[in-house]
Amino acid sequence: MRVLFTVSDWTSHYFPMVPLGWALQSAGHEVRVVCPPRQAGPLGRAGLTPVPVLGDLDMSFLSRFVNLRAARAGHWPYPGVPLPHPVTREPLASPHDVDFDALARETGARVGRETARGADAAVRFARRWRPHLVVHDRLSMDGVLAARAVGVPHVAHLWGTVGTHEDDPALHPLPVDRTGEFARFGLPPMGPELIEHVIDPCPAELAPPTGARRMPVRYVPYNGPGQEGGWSPEGDGGRPRVCLIWSNSVTQIYGRASYAVPEMVKAAEGLDADVVLLAHPDDRAALGDLPRRVTVLEQYPLRLVLPHCDALVHHGGAGALMTAVAHGVPQLSVAFGAEQETDGRRLAAAGAGLIIPGHEATAATIGEALTRLLTDPAHRAAAARLSEANAARPAPSALVPQLERLAGASGGDR
Repeated sequence: MRVLFTVSDWTSHYFPMVPLGWALQSAGHEVRVVCPPRQAGPLGRAGLTPVPVLGDLDMSFLSRFVNLRAARAGHWPYPGVPLPHPVTREPLASPHDVDFDALARETGARVGRETARGADAAVRFARRWRPHLVVHDRLSMDGVLAARAVGVPHVAHLWGTVGTHEDDPALHPLPVDRTGEFARFGLPPMGPELIEHVIDPCPAELAPPTGARRMPVRYVPYNGPGQEGGWSPEGDGGRPRVCLIWSNSVTQIYGRASYAVPEMVKAAEGLDADVVLLAHPDDRAALGDLPRRVTVLEQYPLRLVLPHCDALVHHGGAGALMTAVAHGVPQLSVAFGAEQETDGRRLAAAGAGLIIPGHEATAATIGEALTRLLTDPAHRAAAARLSEANAARPAPSALVPQLERLAGASGGDR
Protein backbone atom coordinates (compact mmCIF):
# COMPACT_ATOMS: atom_id res chain seq x y z
CA MET A 1 0.00 0.00 0.00
CA ARG A 2 1.19 3.50 -0.81
CA VAL A 3 0.32 6.10 1.83
CA LEU A 4 0.79 9.78 1.13
CA PHE A 5 1.28 12.07 4.12
CA THR A 6 0.89 15.81 3.62
CA VAL A 7 1.98 18.28 6.28
CA SER A 8 1.85 22.00 6.92
CA ASP A 9 4.83 24.16 7.86
CA TRP A 10 5.02 23.54 11.64
CA THR A 11 6.86 20.54 13.01
CA SER A 12 4.45 20.44 15.95
CA HIS A 13 1.60 19.79 13.52
CA TYR A 14 3.10 16.59 12.14
CA PHE A 15 5.46 15.22 14.80
CA PRO A 16 2.54 13.13 16.21
CA MET A 17 2.24 11.55 12.74
CA VAL A 18 5.85 10.30 12.74
CA PRO A 19 5.23 7.12 14.80
CA LEU A 20 2.37 6.22 12.46
CA GLY A 21 4.76 6.64 9.53
CA TRP A 22 7.19 4.26 11.22
CA ALA A 23 4.38 1.75 11.85
CA LEU A 24 3.24 1.82 8.24
CA GLN A 25 6.78 1.39 6.95
CA SER A 26 7.43 -1.46 9.41
CA ALA A 27 4.31 -3.18 8.08
CA GLY A 28 5.81 -3.07 4.57
CA HIS A 29 3.92 -0.07 3.20
CA GLU A 30 5.45 2.83 1.31
CA VAL A 31 5.18 6.31 2.82
CA ARG A 32 5.96 9.63 1.17
CA VAL A 33 5.51 13.03 2.83
CA VAL A 34 4.57 16.00 0.65
CA CYS A 35 5.81 19.02 2.56
CA PRO A 36 7.04 22.61 2.36
CA PRO A 37 10.77 22.88 1.61
CA ARG A 38 11.66 23.88 5.20
CA GLN A 39 10.33 20.58 6.52
CA ALA A 40 12.41 18.28 4.32
CA GLY A 41 15.28 18.18 6.83
CA PRO A 42 13.22 17.43 9.96
CA LEU A 43 11.23 14.77 8.10
CA GLY A 44 14.34 13.10 6.72
CA ARG A 45 15.91 13.02 10.18
CA ALA A 46 12.71 11.42 11.47
CA GLY A 47 13.19 8.50 9.09
CA LEU A 48 10.49 9.47 6.59
CA THR A 49 10.85 10.34 2.91
CA PRO A 50 10.02 13.97 2.19
CA VAL A 51 8.72 15.32 -1.10
CA PRO A 52 9.43 19.08 -0.65
CA VAL A 53 7.16 20.53 -3.33
CA LEU A 54 4.57 22.58 -1.46
CA GLY A 55 4.40 26.36 -1.44
CA ASP A 56 6.65 28.45 0.78
CA LEU A 57 4.15 29.92 3.23
CA ASP A 58 6.02 31.47 6.15
CA MET A 59 3.66 30.55 8.97
CA SER A 60 5.37 32.81 11.51
CA PHE A 61 4.97 35.82 9.23
CA LEU A 62 1.35 34.95 8.46
CA SER A 63 0.60 34.60 12.16
CA ARG A 64 2.09 38.03 12.85
CA PHE A 65 0.07 39.45 9.96
CA VAL A 66 -3.16 37.96 11.33
CA ASN A 67 -2.34 39.35 14.77
CA LEU A 68 -1.78 42.81 13.26
CA ARG A 69 -5.12 42.65 11.49
CA ALA A 70 -6.83 41.64 14.72
CA ALA A 71 -5.09 44.36 16.71
CA ARG A 72 -6.18 47.01 14.23
CA ALA A 73 -9.74 45.85 14.87
CA GLY A 74 -9.19 46.19 18.62
CA HIS A 75 -8.51 42.52 19.37
CA TRP A 76 -5.02 42.29 20.89
CA PRO A 77 -5.50 40.22 24.05
CA TYR A 78 -2.05 40.64 25.59
CA PRO A 79 -1.68 44.03 27.32
CA GLY A 80 1.93 44.79 28.14
CA VAL A 81 3.24 42.64 25.30
CA PRO A 82 3.99 44.90 22.31
CA LEU A 83 2.64 43.78 18.96
CA PRO A 84 5.57 42.88 16.65
CA HIS A 85 5.80 44.22 13.10
CA PRO A 86 4.96 41.35 10.71
CA VAL A 87 8.10 41.89 8.63
CA THR A 88 10.75 43.30 10.96
CA ARG A 89 9.45 41.72 14.22
CA GLU A 90 10.25 44.99 15.98
CA PRO A 91 7.71 46.12 18.62
CA LEU A 92 5.04 48.50 17.35
CA ALA A 93 3.89 51.46 19.37
CA SER A 94 0.53 51.20 17.62
CA PRO A 95 -0.99 48.67 15.17
CA HIS A 96 -1.76 51.65 12.96
CA ASP A 97 1.95 52.43 12.44
CA VAL A 98 1.99 50.08 9.44
CA ASP A 99 0.80 50.68 5.88
CA PHE A 100 -1.60 47.80 6.27
CA ASP A 101 -3.31 48.08 2.89
CA ALA A 102 -0.01 47.78 1.02
CA LEU A 103 1.13 44.92 3.24
CA ALA A 104 -2.22 43.14 2.79
CA ARG A 105 -1.99 43.40 -1.00
CA GLU A 106 1.55 42.04 -1.02
CA THR A 107 0.69 39.26 1.43
CA GLY A 108 -2.43 38.25 -0.47
CA ALA A 109 -0.51 38.01 -3.74
CA ARG A 110 2.21 35.91 -2.15
CA VAL A 111 -0.24 33.59 -0.41
CA GLY A 112 -2.19 33.12 -3.62
CA ARG A 113 0.93 32.36 -5.62
CA GLU A 114 2.40 29.89 -3.12
CA THR A 115 -0.94 28.21 -2.37
CA ALA A 116 -1.60 27.60 -6.06
CA ARG A 117 1.94 26.29 -6.56
CA GLY A 118 1.57 23.89 -3.66
CA ALA A 119 -1.86 22.69 -4.78
CA ASP A 120 -0.60 21.96 -8.28
CA ALA A 121 2.45 20.13 -6.95
CA ALA A 122 0.47 18.02 -4.47
CA VAL A 123 -2.07 16.93 -7.07
CA ARG A 124 0.65 16.32 -9.66
CA PHE A 125 2.59 14.09 -7.28
CA ALA A 126 -0.53 12.20 -6.20
CA ARG A 127 -1.49 11.53 -9.82
CA ARG A 128 2.00 10.23 -10.57
CA TRP A 129 2.59 8.21 -7.39
CA ARG A 130 -1.02 6.96 -7.12
CA PRO A 131 -1.44 6.61 -3.32
CA HIS A 132 -4.12 4.37 -1.90
CA LEU A 133 -4.65 6.64 1.10
CA VAL A 134 -3.77 10.17 2.22
CA VAL A 135 -3.05 11.10 5.85
CA HIS A 136 -2.78 14.82 6.48
CA ASP A 137 -2.41 17.07 9.47
CA ARG A 138 -5.46 19.11 10.41
CA LEU A 139 -4.31 22.26 8.61
CA SER A 140 -2.89 20.63 5.49
CA MET A 141 -5.44 21.57 2.85
CA ASP A 142 -3.15 20.05 0.21
CA GLY A 143 -3.86 16.56 1.54
CA VAL A 144 -7.61 16.93 1.26
CA LEU A 145 -7.25 18.41 -2.21
CA ALA A 146 -4.86 15.74 -3.48
CA ALA A 147 -6.97 12.89 -2.12
CA ARG A 148 -10.18 14.27 -3.60
CA ALA A 149 -8.49 14.96 -6.93
CA VAL A 150 -7.33 11.34 -7.32
CA GLY A 151 -10.36 9.76 -5.63
CA VAL A 152 -8.82 8.07 -2.59
CA PRO A 153 -9.79 8.20 1.10
CA HIS A 154 -8.11 10.71 3.39
CA VAL A 155 -7.72 10.97 7.17
CA ALA A 156 -6.95 14.05 9.25
CA HIS A 157 -4.38 13.40 11.97
CA LEU A 158 -5.02 15.60 15.00
CA TRP A 159 -2.21 16.74 17.31
CA GLY A 160 -3.98 18.05 20.42
CA THR A 161 -7.33 18.81 21.98
CA VAL A 162 -8.54 21.16 19.21
CA GLY A 163 -10.70 19.30 16.72
CA THR A 164 -12.19 19.77 13.29
CA HIS A 165 -15.51 21.17 14.55
CA GLU A 166 -15.00 24.07 16.96
CA ASP A 167 -17.40 26.88 17.80
CA ASP A 168 -14.65 29.49 18.21
CA PRO A 169 -13.46 30.63 14.76
CA ALA A 170 -10.27 31.97 16.34
CA LEU A 171 -9.16 28.35 16.73
CA HIS A 172 -8.96 27.90 12.93
CA PRO A 173 -10.05 24.25 13.17
CA LEU A 174 -9.65 23.71 9.42
CA PRO A 175 -7.84 25.52 6.62
CA VAL A 176 -9.79 27.97 4.48
CA ASP A 177 -9.50 27.78 0.70
CA ARG A 178 -9.09 31.53 0.22
CA THR A 179 -7.72 31.21 -3.31
CA GLY A 180 -10.31 28.84 -4.78
CA GLU A 181 -8.05 25.83 -5.34
CA PHE A 182 -10.83 23.27 -4.91
CA ALA A 183 -13.01 24.98 -7.52
CA ARG A 184 -10.02 25.10 -9.87
CA PHE A 185 -9.86 21.30 -9.73
CA GLY A 186 -13.63 20.91 -10.06
CA LEU A 187 -14.11 19.86 -6.43
CA PRO A 188 -16.69 20.90 -3.83
CA PRO A 189 -15.63 23.67 -1.44
CA MET A 190 -13.31 22.92 1.46
CA GLY A 191 -15.32 22.56 4.65
CA PRO A 192 -15.86 20.37 7.73
CA GLU A 193 -18.10 18.00 5.79
CA LEU A 194 -15.08 16.89 3.73
CA ILE A 195 -13.34 15.55 6.85
CA GLU A 196 -14.89 12.11 7.26
CA HIS A 197 -12.16 10.41 9.32
CA VAL A 198 -9.82 11.68 12.03
CA ILE A 199 -6.99 10.02 13.91
CA ASP A 200 -7.46 11.14 17.51
CA PRO A 201 -4.44 10.84 19.86
CA CYS A 202 -6.19 12.28 22.95
CA PRO A 203 -7.51 10.35 25.95
CA ALA A 204 -11.30 10.45 26.08
CA GLU A 205 -11.33 13.20 28.76
CA LEU A 206 -9.56 15.49 26.28
CA ALA A 207 -11.42 14.34 23.16
CA PRO A 208 -11.27 17.03 20.42
CA PRO A 209 -14.67 18.09 19.04
CA THR A 210 -15.30 16.54 15.64
CA GLY A 211 -18.14 15.34 13.47
CA ALA A 212 -15.89 12.81 11.75
CA ARG A 213 -15.39 9.14 12.52
CA ARG A 214 -12.67 8.81 15.15
CA MET A 215 -9.75 6.41 14.91
CA PRO A 216 -8.33 6.38 18.46
CA VAL A 217 -4.57 6.04 18.76
CA ARG A 218 -2.06 6.26 21.58
CA TYR A 219 -0.04 9.46 21.68
CA VAL A 220 3.56 8.34 21.21
CA PRO A 221 5.82 11.32 21.91
CA TYR A 222 8.26 12.33 19.19
CA ASN A 223 9.95 15.68 19.77
CA GLY A 224 12.62 15.48 17.11
CA PRO A 225 15.89 13.54 17.06
CA GLY A 226 18.32 13.60 19.95
CA GLN A 227 20.57 11.38 21.97
CA GLU A 228 20.45 10.56 25.65
CA GLY A 229 23.53 11.52 27.61
CA GLY A 230 25.34 14.45 29.14
CA TRP A 231 22.78 14.71 31.92
CA SER A 232 22.06 12.51 34.89
CA PRO A 233 18.75 12.68 36.78
CA GLU A 234 20.46 11.47 39.96
CA GLY A 235 21.54 13.51 42.97
CA ASP A 236 18.58 15.81 43.49
CA GLY A 237 18.80 15.64 47.28
CA GLY A 238 15.07 15.02 47.54
CA ARG A 239 14.15 18.32 45.89
CA PRO A 240 11.43 18.42 43.24
CA ARG A 241 12.62 18.58 39.65
CA VAL A 242 10.88 20.97 37.27
CA CYS A 243 11.34 20.95 33.51
CA LEU A 244 11.06 24.24 31.61
CA ILE A 245 10.65 24.50 27.85
CA TRP A 246 9.73 27.29 25.47
CA SER A 247 9.02 27.44 21.75
CA ASN A 248 10.93 29.57 19.27
CA SER A 249 7.70 29.93 17.30
CA VAL A 250 6.02 31.78 20.20
CA THR A 251 8.83 34.33 20.31
CA GLN A 252 8.76 34.67 16.52
CA ILE A 253 5.02 35.34 16.52
CA TYR A 254 4.53 37.39 19.68
CA GLY A 255 7.90 39.11 19.96
CA ARG A 256 10.75 38.98 22.44
CA ALA A 257 8.56 40.44 25.20
CA SER A 258 6.62 37.16 25.22
CA TYR A 259 9.73 35.17 26.22
CA ALA A 260 8.76 34.01 29.70
CA VAL A 261 11.73 31.76 30.47
CA PRO A 262 13.53 34.22 32.81
CA GLU A 263 10.36 34.48 34.95
CA MET A 264 9.96 30.70 34.84
CA VAL A 265 13.53 30.24 36.10
CA LYS A 266 13.01 32.75 38.92
CA ALA A 267 9.82 31.00 39.99
CA ALA A 268 11.42 27.54 40.12
CA GLU A 269 14.48 28.93 41.93
CA GLY A 270 12.23 30.43 44.58
CA LEU A 271 10.78 26.97 45.28
CA ASP A 272 14.19 25.40 45.95
CA ALA A 273 13.65 23.08 43.00
CA ASP A 274 16.13 21.54 40.61
CA VAL A 275 15.45 22.86 37.13
CA VAL A 276 16.06 21.28 33.74
CA LEU A 277 15.78 23.91 31.01
CA LEU A 278 15.46 22.69 27.43
CA ALA A 279 16.67 25.60 25.34
CA HIS A 280 17.58 26.51 21.79
CA PRO A 281 21.25 27.59 21.52
CA ASP A 282 20.23 31.15 20.60
CA ASP A 283 18.01 31.43 23.68
CA ARG A 284 20.72 29.97 25.92
CA ALA A 285 23.12 32.68 24.86
CA ALA A 286 20.56 35.38 25.66
CA LEU A 287 19.86 34.07 29.18
CA GLY A 288 23.33 34.82 30.56
CA ASP A 289 24.37 33.38 33.91
CA LEU A 290 21.84 31.05 35.51
CA PRO A 291 21.41 29.77 39.07
CA ARG A 292 23.45 26.75 40.12
CA ARG A 293 20.48 24.40 40.20
CA VAL A 294 19.48 25.12 36.60
CA THR A 295 20.76 22.55 34.11
CA VAL A 296 20.51 23.64 30.47
CA LEU A 297 20.12 20.99 27.79
CA GLU A 298 20.28 22.08 24.15
CA GLN A 299 18.42 20.13 21.45
CA TYR A 300 17.41 17.48 24.00
CA PRO A 301 14.07 15.73 23.34
CA LEU A 302 11.43 16.43 25.97
CA ARG A 303 10.36 12.78 26.03
CA LEU A 304 13.77 11.80 27.47
CA VAL A 305 13.57 14.30 30.34
CA LEU A 306 9.97 14.16 31.58
CA PRO A 307 10.12 10.66 33.15
CA HIS A 308 12.51 12.19 35.71
CA CYS A 309 10.49 15.34 36.45
CA ASP A 310 7.74 16.30 38.89
CA ALA A 311 6.26 19.15 36.83
CA LEU A 312 6.55 20.83 33.45
CA VAL A 313 6.20 24.52 32.63
CA HIS A 314 5.84 25.28 28.95
CA HIS A 315 4.50 27.62 26.29
CA GLY A 316 1.13 25.95 25.86
CA GLY A 317 1.96 24.04 22.69
CA ALA A 318 0.17 20.76 22.08
CA GLY A 319 3.43 18.86 21.54
CA ALA A 320 4.70 19.66 25.03
CA LEU A 321 1.25 19.26 26.56
CA MET A 322 0.62 15.85 25.02
CA THR A 323 4.14 14.60 25.83
CA ALA A 324 3.48 15.45 29.48
CA VAL A 325 0.11 13.70 29.27
CA ALA A 326 1.82 10.57 27.96
CA HIS A 327 4.31 10.62 30.84
CA GLY A 328 1.82 11.50 33.58
CA VAL A 329 3.50 14.78 34.56
CA PRO A 330 1.42 17.70 35.94
CA GLN A 331 1.97 20.82 33.87
CA LEU A 332 1.59 24.55 33.71
CA SER A 333 0.80 26.22 30.37
CA VAL A 334 2.00 29.80 29.96
CA ALA A 335 -0.10 30.32 26.89
CA PHE A 336 -0.18 32.75 24.01
CA GLY A 337 -2.67 32.11 21.20
CA ALA A 338 -6.23 30.81 21.04
CA GLU A 339 -5.28 27.19 20.39
CA GLN A 340 -2.70 27.05 23.18
CA GLU A 341 -5.14 28.65 25.59
CA THR A 342 -7.85 26.14 24.62
CA ASP A 343 -5.50 23.17 25.07
CA GLY A 344 -4.48 24.51 28.48
CA ARG A 345 -8.05 25.09 29.64
CA ARG A 346 -9.15 21.63 28.56
CA LEU A 347 -6.24 20.02 30.36
CA ALA A 348 -6.95 22.09 33.48
CA ALA A 349 -10.59 20.98 33.37
CA ALA A 350 -9.33 17.40 33.55
CA GLY A 351 -7.34 18.34 36.65
CA ALA A 352 -3.89 17.51 35.26
CA GLY A 353 -2.59 21.04 34.87
CA LEU A 354 -2.99 24.77 35.26
CA ILE A 355 -2.88 27.66 32.81
CA ILE A 356 -1.66 31.26 33.01
CA PRO A 357 -2.30 33.69 30.14
CA GLY A 358 1.08 34.61 28.72
CA HIS A 359 0.86 38.30 29.53
CA GLU A 360 0.17 37.50 33.19
CA ALA A 361 3.23 35.30 33.60
CA THR A 362 5.53 36.58 36.34
CA ALA A 363 7.80 34.81 38.78
CA ALA A 364 5.05 35.26 41.39
CA THR A 365 2.14 33.86 39.32
CA ILE A 366 4.25 31.02 37.94
CA GLY A 367 5.64 30.22 41.40
CA GLU A 368 2.15 30.10 42.91
CA ALA A 369 0.90 27.75 40.19
CA LEU A 370 3.99 25.55 40.46
CA THR A 371 3.51 25.26 44.21
CA ARG A 372 -0.02 24.01 43.62
CA LEU A 373 1.17 21.46 41.06
CA LEU A 374 3.90 20.15 43.33
CA THR A 375 1.93 20.02 46.58
CA ASP A 376 -1.64 19.14 45.62
CA PRO A 377 -1.76 15.35 45.00
CA ALA A 378 -4.94 15.76 42.94
CA HIS A 379 -2.95 17.17 40.02
CA ARG A 380 -0.52 14.25 39.97
CA ALA A 381 -3.41 11.78 40.31
CA ALA A 382 -5.20 13.37 37.34
CA ALA A 383 -2.01 13.37 35.28
CA ALA A 384 -1.47 9.69 36.10
CA ARG A 385 -5.06 8.91 35.13
CA LEU A 386 -4.63 10.57 31.72
CA SER A 387 -1.32 8.77 31.18
CA GLU A 388 -2.94 5.42 31.93
CA ALA A 389 -5.81 6.22 29.58
CA ASN A 390 -3.33 7.14 26.85
CA ALA A 391 -1.35 3.92 27.34
CA ALA A 392 -4.57 1.89 27.02
CA ARG A 393 -5.30 3.32 23.56
CA PRO A 394 -4.25 1.40 20.42
CA ALA A 395 -0.60 1.78 19.45
CA PRO A 396 0.10 3.27 15.98
CA SER A 397 0.86 -0.25 14.74
CA ALA A 398 -2.68 -1.30 15.68
CA LEU A 399 -4.02 1.49 13.49
CA VAL A 400 -2.39 0.07 10.37
CA PRO A 401 -5.05 -2.63 9.69
CA GLN A 402 -7.80 0.00 9.97
CA LEU A 403 -6.04 2.17 7.42
CA GLU A 404 -5.53 -0.83 5.17
CA ARG A 405 -9.27 -1.52 5.27
CA LEU A 406 -10.08 2.11 4.58
CA ALA A 407 -7.71 2.16 1.61
CA GLY A 408 -9.10 -1.14 0.39
CA ALA A 409 -12.55 0.39 0.15
CA SER A 410 -11.21 2.62 -2.63
CA GLY A 411 -10.09 -0.33 -4.74
CA GLY A 412 -6.96 -0.30 -6.84
CA ASP A 413 -3.80 -2.36 -6.82
CA ARG A 414 -1.67 -2.96 -3.74
